[in-house]
Amino acid sequence: MNLTSNPYLQLMRLERPVGTLLLLWPTLGALWMASEGLPDIALILVFASGTAIMRAAGCVINDIADRKFDGRVERTLQRPLATGVVTTKSAMILLFLLLLAASALLVFFNPLTRWLALGGLGIATLYPFMKRWTYLPQVVLGAAFSWGLLMAFAAVQNSLPAVAWLAFVASLLWIVAYDTLYAMVDREDDLRIGIKSTAILFGAADRLMVGVLQIAALVTFLLVGEQLEYQTFYLVGVASAACLFVYQQILIRSREPAKCFSAFANNVWVGFALFAGIVAEVHLAPVLATLLEAV
Repeated sequence: MNLTSNPYLQLMRLERPVGTLLLLWPTLGALWMASEGLPDIALILVFASGTAIMRAAGCVINDIADRKFDGRVERTLQRPLATGVVTTKSAMILLFLLLLAASALLVFFNPLTRWLALGGLGIATLYPFMKRWTYLPQVVLGAAFSWGLLMAFAAVQNSLPAVAWLAFVASLLWIVAYDTLYAMVDREDDLRIGIKSTAILFGAADRLMVGVLQIAALVTFLLVGEQLEYQTFYLVGVASAACLFVYQQILIRSREPAKCFSAFANNVWVGFALFAGIVAEVHLAPVLATLLEAV
């Protein structure tokens, strides 16, 4: 099936996996953190499926809310609802089916995780409208995209320890940084049609503020590692993320929309680096410690 030609698949952004991966890596990382080792395979499958479904649902919600704006923005003017290829009614039916599929996954969760899932849906629904009301919609998106971390801890431990909230904050700071890069792509169009964003709020200080957010995220990720007593492998993951942030800053130095988008997409590798560092820490660090003791 050609993902680039089917309008319903386009509506769910299935031809663009960047958003799904940006959701997936932190959520899986939180599963490994909470489990202190290999999570239950069923939980991995449920969270991976839920991430894909809810990312698709979030895209549909966003496009329904923005259907009167997308046709006036160069990057989004060919979206199915903007062109009329898909009707609003059809999009609503698709959204219902996606949410029905997501709700079926709730049977695998404990009550705390189910309540968190409902809260996450509320935040995801609120996000598109924040672009009309505040210059900080990226903060709301950061909360929505980081919600899976809290759900992962709740699903494994049936509680939300302090380190879960610290990981949530670290993720939120990182997401506000990379979604600001995304907003920099559309800034001129958004100014023209009255859409708000952190890219507009920061103005000429956009690169500086993205850098500040990236540094704050790195520091908070280090605090997460300290709380969990992570060492070498996790630190390598955080250091790799720092190097990728430097590369992103180089990309956006001219503020060209295409390069800002490339910097945004590069965050998939940031997420992977952090995830790989967590997995290596919980699986390889004990083995390395045993070997060193044997020597």
